[in-house]
Amino acid sequence: MFAADRLRTAYVTARDALLAERVPEGHWVGELSTSALSTATAVMALHHVNPFEHRALIDAGIKWLAAHQNDDGGWGDTVKSVSNISTTMLCRAALRMAGEKGYEDTVVRVEDFITRHAGVRPAARAAAIRARYGKDHTFSVPILMTCALAGLVRWDEVPRLPFEAACLPQSWYRFARMPVVSYALPALIAIGQCIHHHRRSRNPIRNTIRRAARGRTLNVLRRIQPTSGGYLEATPLTSFVTMALASIRRRRSAAEEQVIAEGVRFIVNSVRPDGSWPIDTNLATWVTTQSVNALALAGDLDSLDTKEQILAWLLKQQYTERHPYTGADPGGWAWTDLPGGVPDCDDTPGALLAATYLDLNITPHIGTPQYRWRALATQWMKGLQNRDGGFPTFCRGWGTLPFDRSGTDLTAHALRSLEIAGSFDKGYHDSRDSEYVRACAYLAKQQRPDGSWLPLWFGNQHAPDDINAVYGTARVLAAYRDLALKESPECRRGVEFLLSVQNADGGWGGAKNCPSSVEETALAVEVLLDLANGDAVQRGVTWLVEAVESGRFRDASPIGFYFAKLWYFEKLYPLIFTVAALGRAWQSERPAVRQFIPSIPAEGSA
Repeated sequence: MFAADRLRTAYVTARDALLAERVPEGHWVGELSTSALSTATAVMALHHVNPFEHRALIDAGIKWLAAHQNDDGGWGDTVKSVSNISTTMLCRAALRMAGEKGYEDTVVRVEDFITRHAGVRPAARAAAIRARYGKDHTFSVPILMTCALAGLVRWDEVPRLPFEAACLPQSWYRFARMPVVSYALPALIAIGQCIHHHRRSRNPIRNTIRRAARGRTLNVLRRIQPTSGGYLEATPLTSFVTMALASIRRRRSAAEEQVIAEGVRFIVNSVRPDGSWPIDTNLATWVTTQSVNALALAGDLDSLDTKEQILAWLLKQQYTERHPYTGADPGGWAWTDLPGGVPDCDDTPGALLAATYLDLNITPHIGTPQYRWRALATQWMKGLQNRDGGFPTFCRGWGTLPFDRSGTDLTAHALRSLEIAGSFDKGYHDSRDSEYVRACAYLAKQQRPDGSWLPLWFGNQHAPDDINAVYGTARVLAAYRDLALKESPECRRGVEFLLSVQNADGGWGGAKNCPSSVEETALAVEVLLDLANGDAVQRGVTWLVEAVESGRFRDASPIGFYFAKLWYFEKLYPLIFTVAALGRAWQSERPAVRQFIPSIPAEGSA
């Protein structure tokens, strides 16, 4: 038996560390990892707009890149990431554009890396980038465009993007079979125009259509640009758009000038003191809902002395009007409270769960008497369900490209939130049957032969093909747990998979024999505490307790995908997941304790 006082101490340490990360307004903001890719694209965007006006920022960015070059000569997406050809080529392009003087050794080392991994010829290097992303042009084409602007590859190596498709009504986009995902519309328009400018089609009819579509699509680009200037609050996407338009030397329309100016404003405002840029401004809504839900799983919501503020803040973040970017109906939540956010089917279930847990724990209740926020959210998610029974990220029926197709982790999250919220709606269990049955059938169909499920938005750089079956399986098993499907064959096979890939040290990585991480160990332990018994679970708990005692529980790992294979880590992930797992373990030591019942006073709580 694990020493209960040691477990309690570890849980309180992790929980109080998480509570201490709140901002003065009472919720969480977190901190995303700095990105070499973001830094390189930001530097190049500023260079194309005005290299003289932005000289200080450009120089600081290049200096940061040189200082954070990996030992093998390449760059990864984060300072903890292994080198990859895409980010390395972008950093090489930034050096070429901004000036290589003073960085000769950096250039020699990066050229050596690229030669080893993609050859010497520009065509071979372009092919290596295309091969990394396959049929999905969302990220390969922007990278190749940037390399072409820097003279590293030929323009005929850059696939064209049909920017004229943005003239279609928004509801028709999913029928156009675009080569990019739904959230990449700004890149489709700006980069498509840039490529067309530098490499005209041999088809005169197509050239005429694209020339006629230029102004109209630029108006679309300006219309969907948020007030912050940053598309999706993302430095890479905004930088690609700004760079693409700024590189076209022609008389610009007012819309085009505004897009560039607002993009520059966002980039300048997003730089960090050390001269680098993150991939996105923050995940404030996401980390807040995940923190609340972790405390709820621990049965310790009363340790949170800002419940009322958080619930009121969360309800303000729910979209109550049709979203201009994706055309999403009212009812969803985005990952951030900033204007560049877009409602999606991971943040919406997380927010719905958190708001419901908070509302249960607050007297008197906050919100409208009819709880319209809950009805809007459930309606929004149900309307997003795909034909295959799964739930996608942003838009229903867009296609099979990564991040537009249904995801097992998203579907499981949606099911969990609909189950909790639906228990308050009269007749819900009669009306939910179709969504529930189809979603469960989707999850069963997506289970792999080894019992695992693969997630959509998370990976592991140490695992084969960068997949993270541990994250995906743990997230799906949480749904089987909450939906009282513990004895189903799918659930049992999923549990067997998690147990089979536990490392000898008691922790979990993304797959068998991957280095154990706080995030993956905590996720596995959290679900196995309810679904399995025995020494394996206790060894996982011990691993986490020791991580807290040594301070390693604050060590974030790059497990998140932001765009296709663009890695990030988030400062709060290991804290949040540890609180959920150890809180659940501590709760299991106290069988009389139920969720939402306070047990351990928080330091400084009211």
